[in-house]
Amino acid sequence: MYEAVVSVLTPGRRRALALGVALVLALVVGARRLADAGTAGEGVAAPVRIAAAPVEAREVLVHVVGAVLEPGLYRLKEGDRVADALERAGGTTAKADLAAINLAAPVADGIQVVVPARGTVAASGGAGGAAAPSAGPVRLNAATPEELDALPGVGPVTAKKIVDWRQAHGAFRSVDDLDAIPGIGPARIEQLRGLVTP
Repeated sequence: MYEAVVSVLTPGRRRALALGVALVLALVVGARRLADAGTAGEGVAAPVRIAAAPVEAREVLVHVVGAVLEPGLYRLKEGDRVADALERAGGTTAKADLAAINLAAPVADGIQVVVPARGTVAASGGAGGAAAPSAGPVRLNAATPEELDALPGVGPVTAKKIVDWRQAHGAFRSVDDLDAIPGIGPARIEQLRGLVTP
């Protein structure tokens, strides 16, 4: 009987009938799947949360000198403080003038932490020796950010810019090289002349 009905239909009607049957089948299958998913409840996966891997702090190399028990180069982690550097250097000697340095200042790669001794005056180093910390001009090529920050008109941001410039471009050849630092102009250079030296 089905074949008789199909043979009576025109080709256009056959196509429409086939599409209709396919649509009904698709609706039945879809309704069954929705019903199964609604009753199962457990088939729905919970969102997966991926924990970010902890970022390890970058290592920095710091030179600790002056009134410490074991002066030298020390590897610290970025974010460590001057106090951490002194601890790595075995602590300070009895003569150390801790009021002259900022123990809470963060260390940066390539800085030198100088721990002065109480009552130290300028002294020239002998052969192979180093000069004792002095109240003389600040050496731009060796000064810590804290020492630069202590200069008039130089705050922590400008001190960091000076250290960053020194690391990127090499040693200062003259005080006039400070003109390359953003925020330091001719007036500031004249104010610093005599207080700093390359």
